Amino acid sequence: MQLTGAQIIWECLVREGVDTVFGYPGGAILPAYDALLDYPVHHVLVRHEQGAAHMADGYARASGRVGVVIATSGPGATNLVTGLANAMMDSIPMVAITGQVGSRLLGTDAFQEVDVTGVTLPVTKHNYLVTCAEDIAPALREAFALAKHGRPGPVLVDITKDAQQTKVEFDWDGAEPTRHLRRGHPPIGESQLARALELLHESKRPLILAGHGIELSGAKARVLAFAEQMQIPMATTLLGIGAVPARHPLNLGMMGMHGEAWVNQAIQEADLLLAFGMRFDDRVTGTLATYAQHAKKIHVDIDPAELGKNVPVELGVAADLNTFLGALLPRGEAQNHGQWLEHIRELKGDAAVRDIQTLPDEGRLFAAHVIHELWRLTEGGAIVVTDVGQHQMWEAQYYHHDEPRSLITSGGLGTMGFALPAAIGAKFARPGKEVWVVAGDGGFQMTMAELMTLVQEGLKVNIAVINNGYLGMVRQWQEFFYERRYSATPLLSPDFVKLAAAFGIEGRSVSTRAEAVEAIQAARSSTGPFLIDFRVEQEDTVFPMVPAGAALDAMIRRPMPSVLAETGADVS
Repeated sequence: MQLTGAQIIWECLVREGVDTVFGYPGGAILPAYDALLDYPVHHVLVRHEQGAAHMADGYARASGRVGVVIATSGPGATNLVTGLANAMMDSIPMVAITGQVGSRLLGTDAFQEVDVTGVTLPVTKHNYLVTCAEDIAPALREAFALAKHGRPGPVLVDITKDAQQTKVEFDWDGAEPTRHLRRGHPPIGESQLARALELLHESKRPLILAGHGIELSGAKARVLAFAEQMQIPMATTLLGIGAVPARHPLNLGMMGMHGEAWVNQAIQEADLLLAFGMRFDDRVTGTLATYAQHAKKIHVDIDPAELGKNVPVELGVAADLNTFLGALLPRGEAQNHGQWLEHIRELKGDAAVRDIQTLPDEGRLFAAHVIHELWRLTEGGAIVVTDVGQHQMWEAQYYHHDEPRSLITSGGLGTMGFALPAAIGAKFARPGKEVWVVAGDGGFQMTMAELMTLVQEGLKVNIAVINNGYLGMVRQWQEFFYERRYSATPLLSPDFVKLAAAFGIEGRSVSTRAEAVEAIQAARSSTGPFLIDFRVEQEDTVFPMVPAGAALDAMIRRPMPSVLAETGADVS
């Protein structure tokens, strides 16, 4: 059938199963927006293109499907870059469609012309410049395949205005993707399985490092079965939180710079690390020179480029984790590591104070109180979307996630402003779930214009602003390493409750723990979006903390609070 290039865009999206896109119109993409009116795709009009990219990202993380964002040329396209980089770092499947000036104007510095494929080359898996209508369907079909194939990631398709306007024959079957898709990994070899079993049987102190790849591969059930069969404890990365249940007795908690002290100590004492779908980034390892020096390492990752990239390994397996464990499990024999597990329990001691309601407050409101009460009142069942900073780490420590895709956060790029738009995308992906934004007063102000998108779309999303009057994590570094010289970190904010009211959103400001509980209950019982301004202690600090360049177990620990000194509890 004869269709314009603009119609082909939407025809392809519908056939790919897309029902929601996030975007902002402009001149070079107007033909596509005109054609949109004839297709059953819901378009979410954002207030800034960066917000659109984060919404598509949050949609993909919450659903496991490809998120789609659309923008015009020039500044519209360049405003997507941060969102694309964020998705690239965290392996999130996304397709970005951008308009481009007419093909005859390319290279002339035409109005709103930018070489967007050149700009985005480092932050996408692949990108395309499409100048002919005949190439739109093949490029889009291949973009979706690439976004999902192997290690997921964002793909951009830049389409000139004249290509959108030209009418050609649409051939869906003929556009089936054939290029650029890597061949599947070779079958897992018997020698790899034998070597893995050999290392496992030699080990007395094994530890699983549970990463984001468990969620991406759908390997949760097999990871748990493997851990239980071998009696191996598990530590999670930030993005691995929820991939294995927090309440599972073998789950020790989060590792790394702000991970649990006993977890980092266990990693340093382990004799075998099994890295499942994680990439040994610097926030996990501390200085590499002293990282897990006594441990042999098995690394399983779908991306062969990650194997041995940061940490040398005894066995690197480029494979889908679920497939690998499916082959390994039947060959394994039950192990008993009771002595190792008991030693880790001794390392942990009484630090389970995170789970009790007697966290000291002395009449003051701490961010830890807010996150703990949020977890308690939602019974751990909400999707929590965080921004980046201190509150992000407190959420990882105090909200206990048992389900995959229940913590949505910016990991590798650490993008402030991520939470609010990503939560909108998550709510579209899973409308039946309770969704909470947890953001700092700094990051929230970066994308707070998307409150209007939230209202226009009639979404029920609750917002917790952890307001400490600082750019909190930067202030913490200045406290520890710059002699409390607080340069450019004290932060003036608007009255967030009045701001919410201007958008037609109900809100409350609270400064005590009792008020915090009441406000969370009010937010949950309201029918529309609800914002809570939590006025928390200003100079609170995330503990423990591994200083940059230090060994993983060289942690700065929380000073013993006087209210808990009598119990001897370690609240690190």
